[in-house]
Amino acid sequence: MRVIYLNLREFVSLLDDRGLLVHIRKEVDVKYEVSSVMKELDGKPLIFENVKGFDMPVVANVCSTRELVALGLETTEDKIIPALMSAIENPKEPQTMGSSDYEEVEPDLSKIPILTYYPFDGGPYIASSIIIAKDPEYGINASYQRTMIIDKENVVMRILPRDFNTFLERGLNEFAVCVGNTIPMMLAAAISTKTGNSEINIANGMGDVKLVELGGHTVPESELVMIFETTGRRTKEGPFLDLTETPDIIREERVFHLKKMFRRKDSLYHALLPGGLEHKVLMGMPREPTIWKEVSKVCDCRDVLVTPGGCSWLHAAVKIKKKGPEDGKKAIDAAFEGHKSMKHVFIVDDDIDITNPSEIEWAMATRFQGDKDIYIFPKSKGSSLDPSADPNTRETCKVGFDLTIPWGKNPEDFKKPKKPMEIDIKDYLEV
Repeated sequence: MRVIYLNLREFVSLLDDRGLLVHIRKEVDVKYEVSSVMKELDGKPLIFENVKGFDMPVVANVCSTRELVALGLETTEDKIIPALMSAIENPKEPQTMGSSDYEEVEPDLSKIPILTYYPFDGGPYIASSIIIAKDPEYGINASYQRTMIIDKENVVMRILPRDFNTFLERGLNEFAVCVGNTIPMMLAAAISTKTGNSEINIANGMGDVKLVELGGHTVPESELVMIFETTGRRTKEGPFLDLTETPDIIREERVFHLKKMFRRKDSLYHALLPGGLEHKVLMGMPREPTIWKEVSKVCDCRDVLVTPGGCSWLHAAVKIKKKGPEDGKKAIDAAFEGHKSMKHVFIVDDDIDITNPSEIEWAMATRFQGDKDIYIFPKSKGSSLDPSADPNTRETCKVGFDLTIPWGKNPEDFKKPKKPMEIDIKDYLEV
């Protein structure tokens, strides 16, 4: 089913109609205070209606649970991975809408309620910024790049060696930044796909994404659109809290100059809490279909979860229907292929609820032998987000745990029994 909620404000309105949106009417400061409320109420969608010094409300935590994402995609939680997989395999070209709902405003970052999250931050940060960049050969790329404010016209971005970096090295000198995107666009921008595959088309495969023409750029409909140009300069970026909830290091990164700014009428600013649940959902969830796809090539994959306890990036649990003695090991190898930044993976049988960490631990306690069922991959290329990895080479030690029932054993000897008899517990409780 195609999503009908075309933009962030309509989704926020839906959350309000469902009684899910928390209204913060007390005046709040963008420096530390908004982020403190976001953290205290992590998992609950918020709207800050009275932001000190600004006329733009701040919304937050809108994708902080799988339930909220399912609502934004007009589906159920168990169908999120199939929806993502279908969109990746069947991207759709979006339509272009008129831009009359936007107004060009003075290009001044000080007019936007950009948060300073923690006292150790290098400066105020836009953490929800989606960069829309176009290359003459590879087309349009959409990606998240955290953006630290230098002054009212200049920013410095932490840019990883991926497509956007490649475009810059190939001569890209101007691009757009979108803040306040649709749910499909938020998810698609975090997907790692082959260079040349448009994340905007993937987003449109999940729901109706509309494009607008602003400042000479074609961008997905969002609340705030900024056009930046390269400067050829670099400066220090960071520190900033990362997905692992540990501060990232200071680096020399590229500086960009704000050229134009467009706002929707009565626009909302989407703030994303670094290391918070929304950050984890948006980063980790798009890796689940890629893991599923690779594991399904070698065995019967039933479910995948990039786990919150593993920073929604470094750990995953994979549920399989075991049909042979090597399925556990095959699934481990395939899972690491499906998410190359992953550090540890846990393979379980299809009777285990992978959303329950206690069940995964129970499978380890009852079905796992360390001298047989552990697979170690030393000096493997890992993630720059892992603070324990080598900071220069990103080498880490990856480990796969086969927590499935030992092959050749009676499966019933390794399963919890069902209830002795079916009862209605209300019959046994006093009224």
